[in-house]
Amino acid sequence: MTLDLAHKALKKYFGYDQFRPLQAEIIQAVYDKRDVMVLMPTGGGKSICYQIPAITMDGVAVVVSPLIALMKDQVEGLSANGIPAAYINSTLTGEQTRNVENALLAGYVKLLYVSPEKLVSQGFQPLLKRLKINLFAIDEAHCISAWGHDFRPEYTQLRFLKEQFPEQPLIALTATADKLTRKDIIGQLHLQEPATFIASFDRPNISLQVRPGQKRFEQIVDFLKKHQRQSGIIYCLSRKGCQDLASKLVVKGFKADYYHAEVPAARRNKVQEDFTNDRTLIICATIAFGMGIDKSNVRFVIHYNLPRNLEGYYQEIGRAGRDGLPAEALLFFSYADVNSYRDMIEQSEADEAQKALKIAKLNRMFQFAEAPVCRRKTVLYYFGESYDRNCGNCDVCQNPPQQFDGTVAAQKALSALTRTQEQVGMNLLVDILRGSQRREIFEQRFNEIKTYGAGREYTFEDWQFLLSQMLHVGLIEIAYDDHSRLKVTDEGKKILFEGKKVKLALPVPKAKRAERQPRFQEKTKGQELKDELFERLKMLRRSLAQQQGVPPYLIFSDATLDDMSQKRPLADADMLAVSGVGERKLQLYGDAFIEEIRRFVLEKSGDGSRVAGGTQLQSWEMFKKGRSVEEIAAERDISPVTVISHLATMYERGELIDIDRWVSPEEVDIIQGALGMFSEPYPQKELFEHFEGRFSYDKIRWAVADFRRQNGAAGA
Repeated sequence: MTLDLAHKALKKYFGYDQFRPLQAEIIQAVYDKRDVMVLMPTGGGKSICYQIPAITMDGVAVVVSPLIALMKDQVEGLSANGIPAAYINSTLTGEQTRNVENALLAGYVKLLYVSPEKLVSQGFQPLLKRLKINLFAIDEAHCISAWGHDFRPEYTQLRFLKEQFPEQPLIALTATADKLTRKDIIGQLHLQEPATFIASFDRPNISLQVRPGQKRFEQIVDFLKKHQRQSGIIYCLSRKGCQDLASKLVVKGFKADYYHAEVPAARRNKVQEDFTNDRTLIICATIAFGMGIDKSNVRFVIHYNLPRNLEGYYQEIGRAGRDGLPAEALLFFSYADVNSYRDMIEQSEADEAQKALKIAKLNRMFQFAEAPVCRRKTVLYYFGESYDRNCGNCDVCQNPPQQFDGTVAAQKALSALTRTQEQVGMNLLVDILRGSQRREIFEQRFNEIKTYGAGREYTFEDWQFLLSQMLHVGLIEIAYDDHSRLKVTDEGKKILFEGKKVKLALPVPKAKRAERQPRFQEKTKGQELKDELFERLKMLRRSLAQQQGVPPYLIFSDATLDDMSQKRPLADADMLAVSGVGERKLQLYGDAFIEEIRRFVLEKSGDGSRVAGGTQLQSWEMFKKGRSVEEIAAERDISPVTVISHLATMYERGELIDIDRWVSPEEVDIIQGALGMFSEPYPQKELFEHFEGRFSYDKIRWAVADFRRQNGAAGA
């Protein structure tokens, strides 16, 4: 195959005379039967990279897409261009699906769009094997990586493609993936020596603006008045926030609507259609909106709240200005946003490694918002692209901060980091530079390095301010796969060893920093819940004390109630972990306090608050009332596997459950006999593979729960 054919197809079907940067090289790699990894920003022309080969090669291309709406738009767009394309998903009737399958087998279709779930299903495999497939394209490939910002477990099953179709090239495409995620995509998909193409992430037509979050609504109204009759998206943190903001904008006379996952499908489709057709100009949405939107004239994207991470931020602002004309990205941020996300992360059921990763990326996002560094330079460096100049099209460049020669400060930080063998995070590095008496410093003997205490002239906040800048200009980087420790980059080594100079923004004095962005000690949702529970426990303590005629503190001290409010023990074993609770007091008062905490957790879970342990308790309460696992799953709209996990957790905590209905004593003995080869948290997948599928995941979960219960490791 030659690129001459590709150029003809580009002109014939798409009307373009020239390929965009890297498109021709990517297409040639596919023609050469190579696997390909493509990182290209939103609006950069990723689709052409697989559509042209699909059109010009014999056979059909199978395209994996995560969104039904996007499939529909792509197929309609291709069909409008005279390209035979189709999709198979849950919106088709049985007859429609058979018609598509017949067209595929007859060779009438050049591109087939499917969801990852459909592609990996057993019923779809016979059809795949009968087709003459010329390539596989995995769109939104970052979804396969747990390091990415939009991990979707179903994507991990796509690794079977290279096993069953080793001769067909596979092209993985994404608009947002840092170095770690790119590496993971290649490994997860088993790409064989892939040709990797990283397009410039610079979208010079998008003006990047960041503002503190005071009077957001008033600022947005002023902004919209300057963008009359223009389309835009306003991203909000919550579904309620979307609806409230849209309603307020309508009152102000703007053509606005809202979109989030709980809006009925028919209405979501109408909202999307109205926006695509400019009947609605402004959409107030959660991040559920946008990935499936193929609208080139979005003139602005506003983030009402701080995004969760830089990947999500850049993907979302990339929906503006896809036509290459000027567009604006406006971001509001506050400490309350960070607190809200932290609450959501900490109360989630993700494992601790995922929580730590999400919090680290959230912190990086907040540092971006606060940093006095060219916004474009910062975000491009994050995606591995150097950018030596200031862009002139962001709020920092348009109002630059006062700078100083930061070489000496940077050298101190880089030297200290190097002398710790790059084994510390930002806060510990600051403590080392300031000569802190922190225990970890002495335990790891960092107090003995030459640069210990070398940075006492700066406050803790000033060092954080300087290190954030060093991070954003590429002197240091965060190793997310190594406990978010800091590493010195090649550029940083030039500062440390070659005498290269660096300018940094002057640390803002505390008083002025307060003027610039007041640091209100806003309570997080978690803190509010803790305070409310603390008051309820005090009332219970008072009642018990009155009944027994003793001072309240003799029952439990305030410090114990505070720790109890923080840990929220739901069982005896948990209660013993509370500071100030011994076996005797557990015997005397444990039941009363556990009952009150459970009541509180159930109430808060019932009103929509994310409370640790709440979802397990809800399942347990229903089970106690005689509901079956299947009934609980149906009523709570969760899977039976999740219900089993909830019940097993409660069993670990000491609740009486007859587990023989799920696993026999003999099976428990066999499974527990193998636990010595593993360590907590006893990974079920590895145990399942160890037994070669002999025992189901449910049986393994119950056996592990029984082991923990018997060995006092409940809740591990």
